[in-house]
Amino acid sequence: MSNNNPTLFDHFLSFFPEVELPVTLSDETHHDFSAQNEPLPPELIEMFLLPHEPDHDEHTEYIACIRIPQTYQFHAIVYWKAGLLSYQYFLATFTEQGELIQKRALAGLYAADGKMTQSVATLDEDWVIYVVSGQLGAGQTSYEAASSTAYKLELLPEGQIIYLTD
Repeated sequence: MSNNNPTLFDHFLSFFPEVELPVTLSDETHHDFSAQNEPLPPELIEMFLLPHEPDHDEHTEYIACIRIPQTYQFHAIVYWKAGLLSYQYFLATFTEQGELIQKRALAGLYAADGKMTQSVATLDEDWVIYVVSGQLGAGQTSYEAASSTAYKLELLPEGQIIYLTD
């Protein structure tokens, strides 16, 4: 099967409901998406997500979350991916034909190098994405606010995802 099949790509997109922005993606939001949205069929995951997921295995789960409204020249979706020690929301943009433009992790929880990193993201109506992250090292029981980081991304009209500087 080819990613260029518009009928299959439209079917894939149908699992991602368009929502009114702003939307906040936190560690519990995926439960709401899982309860409200139909599960993504494995063949559509294989066709449209797996080619861009280098660390996928048979235990990895995907949940369709949302589609960004009014993206006239491209399609933008958010999906949740659960793997070993990693639960993250990704923003992926596609051409109208279903080819990936760009993919970016926005929020979630992952463990690496003895640290646990947790991020929350808010997508606003102007396609600006605010991300706040904190880390918890081995043996720590609470986050230190001073060690948190915050940054902004922007979804451009061509489907690119860029860092914004102040």
